[in-house]
Amino acid sequence: MRLTARVDYALRAACELAAAGGTPVSVERIAATQSIPASYLENILGSLRRSGLVHGRRGPEGGFVLARPAKEISLADVIRALEGPLVHVRGERPDSVAYTGPATGLQHVWVALRAAERTILEQVSLADVAADRLPRKVRALAGDPANWD
Repeated sequence: MRLTARVDYALRAACELAAAGGTPVSVERIAATQSIPASYLENILGSLRRSGLVHGRRGPEGGFVLARPAKEISLADVIRALEGPLVHVRGERPDSVAYTGPATGLQHVWVALRAAERTILEQVSLADVAADRLPRKVRALAGDPANWD
């Protein structure tokens, strides 16, 4: 899986909003805290707003807030809002591609890959990341030194 800078920035910004607990956070504050270019961040937050994950509030006390509780927004939700499906092959869903001959098994690999990604990305919420309380399964995978290579 390749995460774009746009997705990385969106996830970091969403975690900042999760940590704020419903208090509006300005683009400038998120940009400074996470070292994200403010103009790029505005575009990203606009995409998250259009997807229904965040709300913008105007005024001197304005900024962005999550549209629902952080524990109800998974990392997968944020990624899908910006990039679409978690795994796709040539722009298609893995269950839509077809192979023949010796390559037939590739479709099963792509479907399994999508399932493995979903297992983690749908299980981890913004609240989990913001509080550094990741699910046991994720901590175990991250704690295995062999997985860091």
